[in-house]
Amino acid sequence: MTTASIRHPRSVLTVAGACFLALTAAIVVLGAVPADSSVRQALLAMATPAVVSVMRVVNRAGDWRVLLPGTLMLFVVFRRARERWWLWAGLMVVAPLLEGALKYLVGRPRPEDVSLGFPSGHSTAAAAFFGAVIFLAGALPPRLRPWVRILSVLMIVLVGMARVILRAHWPSDVLAGIALGLALAAAAGLLASRARPPSPPENSSNR
Repeated sequence: MTTASIRHPRSVLTVAGACFLALTAAIVVLGAVPADSSVRQALLAMATPAVVSVMRVVNRAGDWRVLLPGTLMLFVVFRRARERWWLWAGLMVVAPLLEGALKYLVGRPRPEDVSLGFPSGHSTAAAAFFGAVIFLAGALPPRLRPWVRILSVLMIVLVGMARVILRAHWPSDVLAGIALGLALAAAAGLLASRARPPSPPENSSNR
């Protein structure tokens, strides 16, 4: 299996969807994921005042007040986003609506609050947005493409860590949000791929 096939939206949708379903089943059946408490304590042990200050800034990358202008920027930067603008705009609307509905269906409280937290909304939104960036980055110059994708993955991970370090979520809430957001982004990418003629492999010019 090639790296390109692993990154294909269908593969991402399959893996992320399976992860989300497994996490949801664990919470519904068991009420918790076995490693939740230990992973949370390990991350909270890193929560020095400086780290918390940085995480508060990182946390904004999962807030709609940042992601709304970020989504508009996608249409400016990527022609492929403008061609199928309704898919990417719809992605950023469906993601919060779906995670909000799932919170009530699953009914799991946050670790230090009675409000519902599964899946994490910030993690879902960040994974949906940066997942879209990962897909759209295929149109960038080959030298720039991997750096944009690495930065996108890093932002997804950092937002997830921020939600735990800021005591807003269990780690499984975050993982479920990331899986849900990536699955939705992959579904949008798959629809976008089917709506346009096939393009040559990304690295064909470098072989």
